[in-house]
Amino acid sequence: MPFRPTELEGVEIRPLNRHADERGWLAEIFRSDDVGPEGMPVMGYLSVTKPGESRGPHEHVQQTDWFCFPGPGTFEVRMWDNRPRSTTYTLGQTRVVGGSEPAMILIPPGVVHGYRNIGDEQAMVLNFPNRLYAGEGRREPVDEIRHEVDARSPFQMQ
Repeated sequence: MPFRPTELEGVEIRPLNRHADERGWLAEIFRSDDVGPEGMPVMGYLSVTKPGESRGPHEHVQQTDWFCFPGPGTFEVRMWDNRPRSTTYTLGQTRVVGGSEPAMILIPPGVVHGYRNIGDEQAMVLNFPNRLYAGEGRREPVDEIRHEVDARSPFQMQ
């Protein structure tokens, strides 16, 4: 089944509004008064991706991801709606973020997602998911369906 491009239901892309002065800049990533309790982050992590490399695509059953692409590196983010009850089921969305377009992307459960560093240098991504990786004390199964391990998957980064 081909995925057609559009904006996906439940995916939020928010620009990072930089507040600059002579020292540099600051941007809010999220605020508790902007997030419902079901999406409130419970942990955070940082990853660095080499030029030309991808992470994903994968999806979560329960987890919402709050990705932050602050720059200076640039990423192509691909998302596919794999939720049968969604109004955008079978549709896809691609966005270039970071660099000159710093952004936050909220990705709800059931939206397959991945990103690729399309720049010339290592690039940083922050994520603030609403579920703990492997649960309390890292004793639960990881909430992740890894499509990148299936060469026949319709979800491809290239």
